[in-house]
Amino acid sequence: MNKTYHNDNPLWQPSKERSSTSVLRTFMRYATDRWGIVFDGYNALHTWSIEYPEQFWETLWHFFPLIVNHPYTQVRRTGQHFWQTRWFEGARLNFAENILADARENTHTALHFISERGDECKLSYAQVYTQVSLVAQALRRRGVQAGDRVVAYMPNIPETIIAMLATTSLGAIWSSCSCEFGAMGVKDRFLQIKPKVIFTSDGYTYKGKSIRTLQNLIPLMDALDNPKPLVVVVPYVDGYDGNIRNNMHTTATSTTATISPTKQGVEVSATNKSSLSDATVSYATFIAESVASHAIEFVACNANDPLYILFSSGTVGAPKAIVHGIIGTLVQHLKELALHCNLTSQDTIFFYTTCGWMMWNWVVSALFFKATLVLYEGNPFYPNVRSLLDIAKRTHITIFGAGARYYQELQKNRVAVPKSLPALQTVLSTGSPLSPESFRYIYSAIKSDIQVSSISGGTDIISCFVLGCPLLPVYEGEIQCKGLGMAVEVRDSEGLSVTNEKGELVCTSPFPSMPLYFWNDTDTRLYKAAYFDNPEIWTHGDYAEIRDHGGICMHGRSDSTLNPGGVRIGTAELYRALEGVEYVVDAVAIGHTKGHDSEILLFIVVDNADSERVDRAMQSDWKELKMYIRKQTSPRHVPSRIYIAPDIPRTLSGKTSERCVSDLIHKREPKNINALANPQSLAFFRSLSL
Repeated sequence: MNKTYHNDNPLWQPSKERSSTSVLRTFMRYATDRWGIVFDGYNALHTWSIEYPEQFWETLWHFFPLIVNHPYTQVRRTGQHFWQTRWFEGARLNFAENILADARENTHTALHFISERGDECKLSYAQVYTQVSLVAQALRRRGVQAGDRVVAYMPNIPETIIAMLATTSLGAIWSSCSCEFGAMGVKDRFLQIKPKVIFTSDGYTYKGKSIRTLQNLIPLMDALDNPKPLVVVVPYVDGYDGNIRNNMHTTATSTTATISPTKQGVEVSATNKSSLSDATVSYATFIAESVASHAIEFVACNANDPLYILFSSGTVGAPKAIVHGIIGTLVQHLKELALHCNLTSQDTIFFYTTCGWMMWNWVVSALFFKATLVLYEGNPFYPNVRSLLDIAKRTHITIFGAGARYYQELQKNRVAVPKSLPALQTVLSTGSPLSPESFRYIYSAIKSDIQVSSISGGTDIISCFVLGCPLLPVYEGEIQCKGLGMAVEVRDSEGLSVTNEKGELVCTSPFPSMPLYFWNDTDTRLYKAAYFDNPEIWTHGDYAEIRDHGGICMHGRSDSTLNPGGVRIGTAELYRALEGVEYVVDAVAIGHTKGHDSEILLFIVVDNADSERVDRAMQSDWKELKMYIRKQTSPRHVPSRIYIAPDIPRTLSGKTSERCVSDLIHKREPKNINALANPQSLAFFRSLSL
């Protein structure tokens, strides 16, 4: 067995008060009253949720005050296959109505928006309700109805959330992608689903620079059939006035003229100009005829109707359009936010995300609980490395979330803010495994009395398989527990369930947030190929290890595992070791086929300011670095060859793209370069001759 990094001494234990007053403990008492079952701890609760799924999900349904137009007739209907299971059939409800319940007169802050350049505005729940009403009325006038697609190519600003809630209030389907996507990335996604309306900004800002994006819609508009979708433009680069948004709850305004690409400083050729400009209207003009006092007319939908379309990263083939249902998304998010993250109306929650990552959809559901949601748009380290932590202090954030790389960067920059965040209670991390070193760093440099919750799931399930628990201790390098209602196992190469061994993460029982289907995948061929190598087990593509006490260690994607000498090794283990090497800024490791075996190739980005140490390491053929990796991991992890690369390819959500590097090293062209945030990084790997 490979060396484990588990430490028997927890970094944090919940206090008796925190545990006893948690939402999860309240839920346990509620379930006991309902079913007469006494739970002696989290593991007992999880076992019940798996062995009696109808009881668990029904209890969850009634625990939260869901607004329904018609009750369900059956909690779970199983189909012939795993993926055909449906939940709460017969129920009719509306997603946006549940998010906005009791919001119309609520003056509590719903959205607190801050940008890297200093834009800032607050919207109360009442103001959000009014804004949603204005946009919903406008969408209805444009003929949007249940089943239509409305999409956004937007930064993480309040209007994006408002447009989503307006769309779903009508029973229409929402999809969004990040402003960092280029023209082909946008086209590859939205052309598949043929939207009726597109919300877009005139651009976005990053590291103090303004990036224009309107022109990126032209290839999509040219490719879409007539009638072309309406394009609604929200001014952002040319001035984002938070006060206008604050005042719109009393009146709509049409003082802003219709916007065309040329007026936004975008160069549009004569042949392409009409495809975009003729279908474009400003946000203010779009809602000008709406009446602020109108109540929202929520459309009742079937529980398993589509709600969101999310797209896979596209690093393997074209992006898959993954369709998620209303009830599956709603109950999963409420379960995770309340029971696993202990979110209540008293909290202020933040997650650093773009609108193209499922974490945006996830954190927006916090509005159900009438918590305050802080939005940030821009680079997390601009104008300085402490920017987000300064915002956390100023806005009294209680639940703070970001990708694992964010904490690694803080650690590399030796950022320390002890005793500066008295309100902070929980830190969330996802996107890639949070290393033991990062766990220790957070507790030593940020705050000692907090719950650090590394969480893991994905776009495919718009939620988590494994995540945190306010009743359990936190151990370095480990995710605290399996999610309630999620029958998670780790299986070895023989298909046997194992503990304390690395293997494939699987889920052995259906769960509500499985995709309904993939768009245009009429025979479910793509759906089955994605997750069901074994037709009756969900295979997620993660390489993991479940410890005997229930904690989970993630070891990277199983489809990018290394296989030297026939022994499978997760890339995350190697990356964790490299975090202790000061001159290594970034890295990617791949398996290179060599005869009947595989060797590990390691590509590193180095700190040019440490050139003397790098030169010495190169002259010794990286002997010290290889010895360090061997000591930190195992002899199997030592790369055969190490190269200095100028940059490492990453997806727009910040994940290292081992597949793109592997394709180029093996002289295969990557399937979808548009999914990368830095496609220029591929030139180096394309030029290599091995």
